[in-house]
Amino acid sequence: MRLPLSWLRKLLERMESRDFQLSSKWFLLSMILGVVVGLVTVVFDHLSLFVETIVLRGLVGFNPGEAEGEFDPFASLLDLSRGPEPWILLLVVTLGGLLSGYLLQRFATDASGSGTGATIHAFHFRQGYLRWQIVWVKILTTSITVGTGGSGGREGPIAQIGAALGAWLGQRLHLTRRDRRILLAAGMGAGVGAIFRAPLAGALFAAEILYKDADFEAEVIVPAAMSSIIAYGVYSMFLPQEIRYMPLFGQELRFNFLSPFELIPYTIMAIVIVFVGILFTKTYHNTHNLFEKIKLPLFARVGLGAFSSGVITLLFFFSIPGQDSVMGIAGRGYGTLQNALTGAQPLAIGVLAAIVLGKIVATSFTVGSGGSGGVFGPSMVIGGCTGVAVAQFLQPLFPEGLIHQPQAYGVVGMAGFIAGCINAPISTIIMVSELTGEYKLLIPTMWVSTLCFLMMRKHNLYLQQVHSRLESPAHRGDFIVDVLEGIRVEEVYRKNRPLRMIPESMPLEQIVHIVADTHQHYYPVVDEKGRLVGIFSSDDVRAYLYNEHIWSLANAGDVMTVNPITITADDNLNTALMHFTMKNLDELPVVSSTDRGIIIGMLRRKETIACYNRRLVELKHSYDDEDSVLVTPKNKP
Repeated sequence: MRLPLSWLRKLLERMESRDFQLSSKWFLLSMILGVVVGLVTVVFDHLSLFVETIVLRGLVGFNPGEAEGEFDPFASLLDLSRGPEPWILLLVVTLGGLLSGYLLQRFATDASGSGTGATIHAFHFRQGYLRWQIVWVKILTTSITVGTGGSGGREGPIAQIGAALGAWLGQRLHLTRRDRRILLAAGMGAGVGAIFRAPLAGALFAAEILYKDADFEAEVIVPAAMSSIIAYGVYSMFLPQEIRYMPLFGQELRFNFLSPFELIPYTIMAIVIVFVGILFTKTYHNTHNLFEKIKLPLFARVGLGAFSSGVITLLFFFSIPGQDSVMGIAGRGYGTLQNALTGAQPLAIGVLAAIVLGKIVATSFTVGSGGSGGVFGPSMVIGGCTGVAVAQFLQPLFPEGLIHQPQAYGVVGMAGFIAGCINAPISTIIMVSELTGEYKLLIPTMWVSTLCFLMMRKHNLYLQQVHSRLESPAHRGDFIVDVLEGIRVEEVYRKNRPLRMIPESMPLEQIVHIVADTHQHYYPVVDEKGRLVGIFSSDDVRAYLYNEHIWSLANAGDVMTVNPITITADDNLNTALMHFTMKNLDELPVVSSTDRGIIIGMLRRKETIACYNRRLVELKHSYDDEDSVLVTPKNKP
């Protein structure tokens, strides 16, 4: 896709020349990215809702339901007076899988799966590169998959769509690898912030989702925040006025945290959520591995996964009466989650447990087979229904009034489940609060999210996450600088090494013999007061070896390099290495920190590199003591 962006490149170059990188450059790039992602999110949202309305409402006769703050402009187009046709659901979900699988196989296989994992991999291992074809392929295939009843979400796909737009912008502007990675992450945050109407959470999500440990990509936060806010604003302009500023799950959720003793049942719920989260991650990855081994084209595997998901949905339809059991499993499931959080039509514990189990299996088949759909939305449904089910089970076992609002456990359960499954506790806490408009549950939400994050460290949905910046190939150069800057020259150079000083007036004839009799390579030159005035190497003297007539005429002052590059004992090794590489030197004079004319030793390049290697070994051993698993994840969708 070619657009004339030469004017923008020239503008950015002028900004960089004036040192406006932070204030002007990133504001301009984030504004452009935010507008583009916001508009694309509107197209994606409307297309997925259109397919969902035409197929699930019109053809199949199921009402998929929606969150209170969602807007479906096509809901009034069709009459739902007739009953549902479950066997047609199996047919359309299979055809939807085959069609989306064909588009993926034909145009962009890297758009298969949830999308977020591929985005994380592109940040760490592909220098911020994603193909622009991902944008339209992901929009079409996700709309078809979710709109025909496949169990998946739109949040992971819009994260990859936004990331692909950011990567495309960086590529078209010929930005550096670092800037491309920042734009990729900012686009991811903008997409999530817009579709969830949670701009703060979108920015934090983009910085946190990249790592397994509690680490942040700090340089991403400001651009991601700006692009997320603008994308949210653009997306909201296309919503009706009455829901424009409404949280996704409405304004009627009013919960309270009244006593610290409530943390006891919340802790029990966290333990249950951990087990459910481990079941989900293992089922998802095992299903993905199973489909990877099936020797079929991608479209056939995706179609088979969609068919299997439809079978699971039908089993629950015929086993459990009511549409909630079906629409909690098929499609996005937000309508069922909304009902579970408000308690408008209370669901029994058995129904909630069935929805949780069915959603786990159906999502694993739909997305694990390579289908285009997210796992973030299904995680919300699984976590929310698990929380409400646990609260209903525990309510009669605890003193009256301690569990006074079972639906509150659904909100906290959502946060805990997502925090554990994707290793992003901070952004999840903020995101769930923005989704529900409920901030009075921050204490139990923080508690449960932290517990789930800690207990699920070895189980997560995104295998492409690396542990921390330490392990990211994108930051290897940064890490070298960090390590070198943490070591002072004082710790490295040998203070007791004998150093031969050469007086400035010493004849060249005498210098030649000194060089021949010593193993020293660099010779500092000092004046009559012993102050450093220059330096020469044995290579400099070698040029005069075959001209004995000049030996008695020249002295050290004629051979030396004046104003030599020096370093103090208080400087760090990064500064030293810059001097070594800039002039291709092997040694540097170490001078006093208070008087740069007094030389106190020499620092060698090989000593610097050896010290760096020793520090790396020490850091690795230290890291191994904390976590024995240091494996670069394979690229899996």
